[in-house]
Amino acid sequence: MRIVPETYFTVSEELRLFGLSCIMGAAVGVAFDAVRAVRLIFPHNKLLVAFEDTAFLLLYSTALTAFAAAAARGELRMYFVIGNILGFLIYFVTLGSIVMKTLRKLFLIAGACLKLIFHPVKLIFASLYKKVNVKFVRNLQIKVKRFKKIKIVLLNCPLMLYNKMENKKRKNVKNVVKKNETRKAE
Repeated sequence: MRIVPETYFTVSEELRLFGLSCIMGAAVGVAFDAVRAVRLIFPHNKLLVAFEDTAFLLLYSTALTAFAAAAARGELRMYFVIGNILGFLIYFVTLGSIVMKTLRKLFLIAGACLKLIFHPVKLIFASLYKKVNVKFVRNLQIKVKRFKKIKIVLLNCPLMLYNKMENKKRKNVKNVVKKNETRKAE
């Protein structure tokens, strides 16, 4: 008598696996809420969001493969994915929305408390900024005036070729060169 390995699931086993895959989908929803909480705390650009989503999908595919290996004798069935999606959606619509609303309120309260705590420090730095800013702006204005004077001196130099408008049209260049050479010779 030959022993043939079992190649099919009974209906009760399939229902149990579907229920477990729904529970796994809810667990994936919890992990996704953790990612969303990190996104609430730290601002993200599109590239970082794409990287996080790709990493999340890779972790999900690893978890799905591990689920199939541990619970279903290594057989990956389509209803595992359907159960995951169903469990994720149920969690996302029910408990996930409550969790995210709560987290948003907690972060708003924490932000308000931090603003209240650091408000005196902000006032001190604001007054210091005003005092220091006036000094630096005054110094900068003095330096800018010096640069403007240098620029005016350069523009008023009569021997420079770029100052004469007729020289920009390439007329009279030979005459200016001759004048400059005669002045150097003297």
